[in-house]
Amino acid sequence: QVQLVESGGGLVQAGGSLRVSCVASGRTFSSYVMGWFRQAPGKEREFVAAIRWSGDTYYANSVKGRFTISRDNAKNTVYLQMNRLNPEDTGIYYCAARLRDTIVVVTSTSYDYWGQGTQVTVSS
Repeated sequence: QVQLVESGGGLVQAGGSLRVSCVASGRTFSSYVMGWFRQAPGKEREFVAAIRWSGDTYYANSVKGRFTISRDNAKNTVYLQMNRLNPEDTGIYYCAARLRDTIVVVTSTSYDYWGQGTQVTVSS
């Protein structure tokens, strides 16, 4: 099994930056795909970014050019650097892990494990 713990959320002003982290423990070597999802109040959870073990990355159109996902396999950690934040980025950010590779990285059902989430609030 895999345990995921997010950190780094907080309150930032529009235009600011924030980096959230996700540390994995347990069966981490097989966490082939790591993803970030977010959920705003009253909204469904949506895909933000994903990264494969190889380093290939994927982004939602809404965050392309602003967010960067990275992975440090030695530290069992995945990061999401968020720049030029806007109020629409507000939500709970969840880290997710899939133990095996998959073609589909943008759907939540593709992932096996989830963290508790970290709140990101962007003020206008």
